[in-house]
Amino acid sequence: MLITLIAFAVTLGVLIFVHEFGHFAAAKWAGIWVHRFSIGIGTPIPGLTFKRGETEYSLSWLPLGGYVKMASEEEEASSAALEGGTPEAEVPPDRMFEAKPVWKRMIVILAGVTMNTLFAWVIFSGLALKNGKAVNPVTIVGAVDSAALPAGAEAFRTLRLGDRITAVNGRPVDSWNSVFDELQHTSGRAVALTLADGRTVTADVPADAVERRMALAMTLGPFTPAVAGRIVPGRVAEKAGMLKGDTVVSVDGQPIAQWADLLALIERSPGRELRVGLGRATGRTEVTVVPESTTVSDTSGPRVVGKIGVEVNTGFRREPYTVPGALGAGVRETVNASTVVVRMLRGLVSGNVARSSLGGPIAIGQMAGQSARMGVEPFLTFMAIISMNLAVLNLLPIPVLDGGQFVFLVGEAVRRKPLPLKLRERLTLAGLAIVAALMVFALWNDLTRLVRQIAG
Repeated sequence: MLITLIAFAVTLGVLIFVHEFGHFAAAKWAGIWVHRFSIGIGTPIPGLTFKRGETEYSLSWLPLGGYVKMASEEEEASSAALEGGTPEAEVPPDRMFEAKPVWKRMIVILAGVTMNTLFAWVIFSGLALKNGKAVNPVTIVGAVDSAALPAGAEAFRTLRLGDRITAVNGRPVDSWNSVFDELQHTSGRAVALTLADGRTVTADVPADAVERRMALAMTLGPFTPAVAGRIVPGRVAEKAGMLKGDTVVSVDGQPIAQWADLLALIERSPGRELRVGLGRATGRTEVTVVPESTTVSDTSGPRVVGKIGVEVNTGFRREPYTVPGALGAGVRETVNASTVVVRMLRGLVSGNVARSSLGGPIAIGQMAGQSARMGVEPFLTFMAIISMNLAVLNLLPIPVLDGGQFVFLVGEAVRRKPLPLKLRERLTLAGLAIVAALMVFALWNDLTRLVRQIAG
């Protein structure tokens, strides 16, 4: 619980700071007077506020966002309540928000989402440069989890062990990485696999059914030969005499076609003696192993499985990135993260994504905690994804969000004068009501899921 709370606080604090710093830096560049820079909304907390120059820096009472309070000739009642009122200060007329050209104000409004996007891109690029790209160079189907296939993908049950995928929706694939990516991200109303034998297998899963697309990608497994990689010192496999590079050809006389078959057999045989036939450079041999009983947890709860201490030789190759290559990989990941959000929103509207999948602060906190427990890099990846979620959602044309304020400025540019203040106030209050309703709905989903988790 403590890790979850800390991870959630770090995620929220960093991403709010990044977003609001974008507005702040752009406002300073444009010459706009900034009254207050706040993490949190509402009234500043006494003792956690200080002033430097013209600007007050503070933490405010409601940790649901942040704001940059800029000098304005037309302060709206709704924004005044959210931004803790206007500090008393004499502001030169030319430092007012409205005194600046429309194009400068557009830059200020869009600077927050720009910073969120840059933040995600920097993380994705940095991780790409550090880790390179692990490529699984096969496109051969090794398994299909028929029971987990989403609605519309029933045709995938016709895929057979050894089928080689050559293209997804007409796009050639040369690795399992590209197969997996295309299954998730390819556009269109359906996903069509072209196989080397000339067959085409089609799943009726539209692009905006994001959850079903992910489930579809997860149901296919690549063919992986049953070749031993690392042998864990002191464990069953080493004691039995297994060596790195051994090919497992049989278990108790039953032929083994691939690693998944071997893993399944060992996992369901804790404490039972198994005769393992091996192929190696010096010829065939046989060893005897007794898998250790190990308790593991998954979505169905804790269960006991057998393990022998051998890792698969995946055949992966690691391709390092140059700096330009890493920056390009960062761009691709950033674009993918943003398009997933857009497709999710489309799916919510079209009904291809369940309304119950909408998550709020509890869901974000749980995911933050899970990613933090996995390590620094998964946590950074999670923060980058959430940063892109914030960027895209803030661009929605809802008046209380950046996208809505940008629409106001577009209207001003077209009319050559601001939209009427009363109209803007009414639209902003309506936008606030919409955002509040969405937050309540997301929180309700969070609480419903939490109750089910506890009950389950």
